[in-house]
Formats: sequence, C-alpha cells, structure tokens
Amino acid sequence: MKLSQIIATALLCCVSVQGAAAEREIDRVAAVVDNSVVLQSDVDDVVNRVKRNAAAQQQTLPSDAALRTQAVERLILTSLQLQLAQRMGMQISDAQLDDTIRNISQDENLSLEAFRQQVVAEEGDYERFRERLREEMITGEVVRANVQRRVYISPQEVDSVLKLMEEQGASNEQYNLGHILIAIPSQATTDDINAAKERADKVMELLRDGSDFKRIAIASSSGSNALEGGDLGWMNINEMPTLFSEAIRGRKKTDMIGPLRSGAGFHILTIFDIRGENVADINEVKSRHILIKPSIILSEERARSMLAEFVTKLRAGEADFAELAKQHSEDPGSKLNGGDLGWSEPAVFVPAFRDTLNRLQPNEISEPFRTEHGWHIAQVLDKRTVDATADKKREQVYRMIFNRRYNEEANNFLRELRTEAYIEVMAED
Repeated sequence: MKLSQIIATALLCCVSVQGAAAEREIDRVAAVVDNSVVLQSDVDDVVNRVKRNAAAQQQTLPSDAALRTQAVERLILTSLQLQLAQRMGMQISDAQLDDTIRNISQDENLSLEAFRQQVVAEEGDYERFRERLREEMITGEVVRANVQRRVYISPQEVDSVLKLMEEQGASNEQYNLGHILIAIPSQATTDDINAAKERADKVMELLRDGSDFKRIAIASSSGSNALEGGDLGWMNINEMPTLFSEAIRGRKKTDMIGPLRSGAGFHILTIFDIRGENVADINEVKSRHILIKPSIILSEERARSMLAEFVTKLRAGEADFAELAKQHSEDPGSKLNGGDLGWSEPAVFVPAFRDTLNRLQPNEISEPFRTEHGWHIAQVLDKRTVDATADKKREQVYRMIFNRRYNEEANNFLRELRTEAYIEVMAED
C-alpha cells in the first residue's frame, strides 16, 4: 500500500447513522509532500477565498478544476517551506503573531475587536486566519533566510545603473505588471520545450482575442502569483527581472508582451497600469531602540516584560534610554551608541519595525513589539523630509537592484525546493 493510501485510510472515521453503521470521509489527502500532506479541506479553503476575492472585485474565474490545481500547487510550496522551517528551528510565537495582527489592525484604523469582527465576517473563522497568517510569516522568513545570502551587489553595478538612469532621463515611472508563466521542467527535453512553447502561443492567442488576463493567469500560470491573477504589484523598471524590463520599454498600458523565454519557461506579460513616482523628497526618522532576544534561558514573556518595565521607567523619567540600551540591548550595531540608529527611511527596516516607527510621534516611546530579531522598544527622536541627494539616489538604486535580484533568486529557490521534494498529487474521485 502506498504512503498516500495509508494516510487517506487513516482519515476515515465510522459513524452510526440511524442505527446503521456507515463510513464517512471527514477529510482526504490531496497531495503527499515529503513528510507531510495537503488536505482537501485546505484546498477547499484556498479555492473559497479566491472565489470570495474575485466576487468582491467582480473578477471572472476559470473552472473549479483549474482553481483546485492552482490551490494544490500553492499548498505544496507552503508545505515544503513549513517543513524546511521546522528543520531550521524557525517559529513564530503567539506574541509575535499578536503584534503583527495589532500592526495590521492599526494600519486599517481598526481596533483589535473591530478587526476580529471584520475577519469573521469575511472569512468565518478567526483562528484559521491567525494560523494562516502565522504560516505566511514563517514562509516569508524561510525565503528571506535562504535567499538573502545569494544576493550580492557590487558598487560597480550601482554605478552602472545610476549612469544608465541618467542617460535615459532617470524615469520614475512604475509599472503594475501581470505575469503568466508556462513552466518547463528541470532537465527539459526538446519535446517538453516545444510543448510549453505551443501552450504559451495558445495563451497569447486567447489574450489577443480579448480573454481576461487575470482569469487566464489563474487557470494557466505556474508563477507564484497565479491565484492573484498574475498581479506582480508596482515596480520601477529597474526592479524587474532584466528580461521583463527590456521587453516593456516603450510599451503602453494593456499591451501584451511575449512569450519570453527564460530558464523557468515562457513568460507572458501585460501592463495593467503605469504611474509616475515622486522621488524628489524622502521622509526620514531619527530613532533609537533596545533589542532583547528570547533564548532557551530567557523566555518570550520575560523578554517582553523586561522591556515593558523599561517603558514604565522611561515614561516616568526614572531611567535614561541611552543608558538602558548600553546595558541591556543585544543589537551590536547600536548598543554602544545608546541604541541610536541615526537618520533612516523607515522602509529600510523589517516591516514590524518600519510600521512602529511610522506610527510614533517625535519623542514617543513604543510599547514592546516583536520582529524576527527579537523584542524591541523604539523611540522616534525626530522626523524630517530631505531632498534626494546623490547618496540617497545610490541607496534607491541599490534597493532597486536588490529587489530585482531577490525576486529572481526567490523564484529559483522555490523551484529548487519543489524539484528536490517527493510529491504525489492524488487523483480526484
């Protein structure tokens, strides 16, 4: 008996119905993924969420079969990342999850209770939402931990892009791209490549005949954003993969581009929208923080409560922020300077830290909050708006190159993770 059959059998339970013994399937296995499984109930959950979002946006969708195929693929990648996170010892605590939810609710100008009610109204199950968010945070950390070390950008690369931007008039336009990937397998044969090219050509034909791009992306794309209709979000041309940036130069909104060949397969692009970006002014904050890292010896709750005690003393004028940072902070980069982080754009920090700095007023001290680095308290000392100097332009160019390279390497990492795994997708009854 196959592993998948053993697992599927184990998910059957017998119940009594009107005195007669009857066997009822409470769940079934949709796919076996290394040492774990994808359950049909999870597939149904993804499909239902996509349908709700599509209904809210009046977006047409492909068949249920196509949706389920995409949902299974999404859950296979999630399972592989969660298993890798377990091997790496990577976890998201309840305290860290609560802090993230608090940040989300504040960004939406809702109280925690109002946010909870909104989630229940839209999705029905708040605890399921929490666990899905926890999984998203873990998978994001897995990708970051494995991809950041692959990205190296030399000063010469930054100089080259700066020079190119100056020659081209330093366009600040951003593009909202749609993307469909017709993938080819690793070690593809000539027949595999020809078959993929034929499918890509058929997709282009459908799009040129007026088919809805997002619907086709959900049905046909192997890209990681397939269930979002292939929407890649807003990007400057220098943040895109080189293949994409070269192909869209001079193109207009709604243009169809492709198929473009890469090692991953054949790409089809469209431009959903184009907008200008004002980069003349940059908002910066001067801030400082104290970092406490939980460990085997120091629990999450003790780390948080230590910082809560510091906040109480600081607000009462019974302690000095810089002295506390020098004595207790575990950030080697700022400890000796009393936790001082200098002037920075909030965007250079991890999301939870960035969001906290954006909310604080000058001289305000935050409550303890959690990031992947540990527990923090932060204080904004001042805020300012500055011109985009040459140094700032270099930082922006570096970030553009980094984002482009990071996205390319993240896709490579996920492909490698899937290729090396044992995966068996169960046939539907």
